[in-house]
Amino acid sequence: MIDAEIYKQVMGSFPSGVTVITTLDDDGQLVGMTASAFSSLSIDPALVLFCPNYKADSYPHLIRSKRFAIHLLASDQQAEAYAFASKGKNKADGIEWSLSALGNPVLKNAIAVIECELWREYEGGDHAIMVGAVKNLLVPCAAQSPLVYCRGKMGALPAFA
Repeated sequence: MIDAEIYKQVMGSFPSGVTVITTLDDDGQLVGMTASAFSSLSIDPALVLFCPNYKADSYPHLIRSKRFAIHLLASDQQAEAYAFASKGKNKADGIEWSLSALGNPVLKNAIAVIECELWREYEGGDHAIMVGAVKNLLVPCAAQSPLVYCRGKMGALPAFA
């Protein structure tokens, strides 16, 4: 049997980007979660995936809504990352967002936003594997440094020449 703490330590040694996945709840309020378990999956059709914990408070809303926005966070968006990583209903307090043309809640200042409809969901142990069909891509004009996560810390990715 694999020791859970050692597993977390080893997996935490692999750097990853930081995303926030948002949707609307039944009352039209912003809900979401921070996720580093995110990946592109396919170009044709355009698919991406992320892996929420079944116990995440936003998981039921993601399933019911069947649409969501995945935000690739910029290095100066640690506050958003920590807010959506927390538990509770008021995660979005003080965070600027607006509705996209597709009706998804979009956070201000992300490096890019991937708007999706739920394509498939699979079991993945204590996490779901949610596959989204990409419906729209939002890319800002200015290049920004991405937020990365490694060994329990978040920070900026060094600039590449």
